Amino acid sequence: MIFFSNTEIAFKSKSNADLKRAYWLFKIVNSKINVFIGKYLLRIAIFIHFPIKWLVKPTVFKHFCGGETINDCNITIEKLSQYSIGTILDYSIEGNNNNKAYDSAVLEIINTILKAANIKQIPFGVFKMSGIADHKLLSKINSNQKLSDEESKEYQLIMNRLNLICKTAYEKNVSVFIDAEETWIQDAIDKFATEMMLIYNKNKATVYNTIQLYRIDRLSYLKKMLEQTEKHPIFLGFKLVRGAYMEKERIRAIKMQYPSPIHLSKKETDLDYDEAVRFCMKHIHKISFCAGTHNENSSKMLANLIAQTNTNKSDKRIYFAQLYGMSDHITYNLSNLGYNVAKYVPYGPINSVLPYLIRRAEENTSVAGQSSRELNLINLERMRRKNILS
Repeated sequence: MIFFSNTEIAFKSKSNADLKRAYWLFKIVNSKINVFIGKYLLRIAIFIHFPIKWLVKPTVFKHFCGGETINDCNITIEKLSQYSIGTILDYSIEGNNNNKAYDSAVLEIINTILKAANIKQIPFGVFKMSGIADHKLLSKINSNQKLSDEESKEYQLIMNRLNLICKTAYEKNVSVFIDAEETWIQDAIDKFATEMMLIYNKNKATVYNTIQLYRIDRLSYLKKMLEQTEKHPIFLGFKLVRGAYMEKERIRAIKMQYPSPIHLSKKETDLDYDEAVRFCMKHIHKISFCAGTHNENSSKMLANLIAQTNTNKSDKRIYFAQLYGMSDHITYNLSNLGYNVAKYVPYGPINSVLPYLIRRAEENTSVAGQSSRELNLINLERMRRKNILS
């Protein structure tokens, strides 16, 4: 039986000072007004080049990120490994849109793969297509528009970058996630991911695509992908998540007057997510997957499925994952019971990672009860420690 309420296990890696910092951080982001005001103040500070590193680095950055460089993350990797928790290094720079920046990002992504090849505590690499390709071009590819000669050349550069990443992962025996993004570029990403799977997933799942189950069509997409393996003898890799762009998707759908691609209710999303987990477990002989979730019920369900099917907890085809700085009660309790678990650990220069940090703050206010749940668990552990000392 799994009890995610065990705060002693959940926060055993955190000092009293860590818990105090986390308490005040979640106390702040528990308010939508605070997040709204803070988001715009940060953007203004960046625009006018106001120095904010002194404020951000020891607070929100320290809580949600591993460091500014890949080597800065060594302390976090080691700390997590002490509790049998893996690290997924996520180079989280956003907003660069030129070939020099894309090529630089590719080199950094490859560095994370090379690091994973040498450190067993790093089970996966990860990257976003928009980090190595122009967003507008991805949108044009997505809508099957005819490309100009210049865009066709750019398309080939994207393929070269993508192939270099996946080829390196294949040669170094490291699996790599391609993250999901907005619907207006996701079909293009799906095509890129599938092309890489056809090349590099012949012996095992090296390339993983990401499925956002808040989308109405993703469960059917998952099933169609399995059907494709009847024509192409490959193994499939998927990271299952609920989704990260809900507000943006709904606003765009209203503005452009097309049906929202997102489920109308969280319940529908939860049902599809759990069905996707069951589907992957049913076809585990062909599908390797990572359940990226902060949902306790979905995590318990998967743990129960593993037990019911007599699957080994350490089977590398099945992973749980949560974001660094969030849902430690799920991560640490699952790891304590012997399941494969990893934390997504973002890193990069502070100013460049700020968009990621803003999204984390927004996510904690938009997901019902997320910040309140974190606060409650932190308070329970602080009281437990206080009672021990008294």
